[in-house]
Amino acid sequence: MKALTKSFKYLTPFVLYLLALIAFNGKGIACWYTLMYTFFIIPFIELFIKADARNLDEVEEALAKKNKGYDLVLYAAVFLQYYSLWIFFHAVQETSISHWDLAGRIVSMGLLCGAFGINVGHELGHRVNKFEQFLAKMLLLSSMYMHFFIEHNKGHHKHVATSADPSTAKYNQSVYAFWPQTLIGTYASAWKIANEELVKKGKSWFNIGNEMLLFQMIQLVFVLGIYLLFGAHVALYFLMAALLGVLLLETVNYIEHYGLTRNATSDDQYERVQPHHSWNSNHIIGRLMLFELSRHSDHHYLASRKYQVLRSFDNAPQMPTGYPGMILLSLAPPIWFKIMNQQMKKYQLK
Repeated sequence: MKALTKSFKYLTPFVLYLLALIAFNGKGIACWYTLMYTFFIIPFIELFIKADARNLDEVEEALAKKNKGYDLVLYAAVFLQYYSLWIFFHAVQETSISHWDLAGRIVSMGLLCGAFGINVGHELGHRVNKFEQFLAKMLLLSSMYMHFFIEHNKGHHKHVATSADPSTAKYNQSVYAFWPQTLIGTYASAWKIANEELVKKGKSWFNIGNEMLLFQMIQLVFVLGIYLLFGAHVALYFLMAALLGVLLLETVNYIEHYGLTRNATSDDQYERVQPHHSWNSNHIIGRLMLFELSRHSDHHYLASRKYQVLRSFDNAPQMPTGYPGMILLSLAPPIWFKIMNQQMKKYQLK
């Protein structure tokens, strides 16, 4: 029981579900609690909490790897994600709410799509267990971003910190220029990867074995189902929320790899991914909120490591604050460049 309770700290991100449900059933400022908590309260608190770079020791890590509680937390997110979607569909169907309240509800669902639909889907998508991979695809479906399962694992992790990776932001590239690069680039890359896998097997791209094609069909049926059950407006509001979730995820990609590059060893080969090829943050609230995603160097160094045992490296460049604060900072490019370019000089990365 003591080992199980150690995983309970990762239930704290589920506060977002509670705040979203309040938004879906409330009016006025209550519809914006989720946004306020994520991008005002947390960044403010993290200004006063010292980052924690401590790693688990060998015994603690061994126990954490065996502790199924960490997996159960992720499984719970799948249920809560679809429950929240169902409530959201009814909440935005109301005709008596103001446009302001409607916008707050869509933004709240968008935050769930990013923080859980894609982020937890990302964690489960790295597992080799077919059941967990299925759950990953279910979560990504809730954000209409199923191609992420293909491109992230077989594209991003291979090409990160190189010009071949659309999810790596260039030095002095703003987040607004990065969004179209990554949205278009990752989608095209996913098709390329899926098609090439079939070509190697001597098959045509147009068959049910093409996972990318299958994902498009599943997403189309999902949206069509929403349309038939709840109407065109609800389907549109869902797509808006999903887009917000996608932009949140891609902004996280932006802050994780901004300006970092790997050295080429030949015309088409690069050095192995090292800890200094990802930006990190050890700020504890941001770490918990995104299931240790901010310890990103270790994730790229060894993608099979589960979130609860990710390590902090001394030679990994550190962000000045947690992910929520860094996301806000990225939205103001002049300030972002001033701070982050100075960070790159500090770590001798530029």
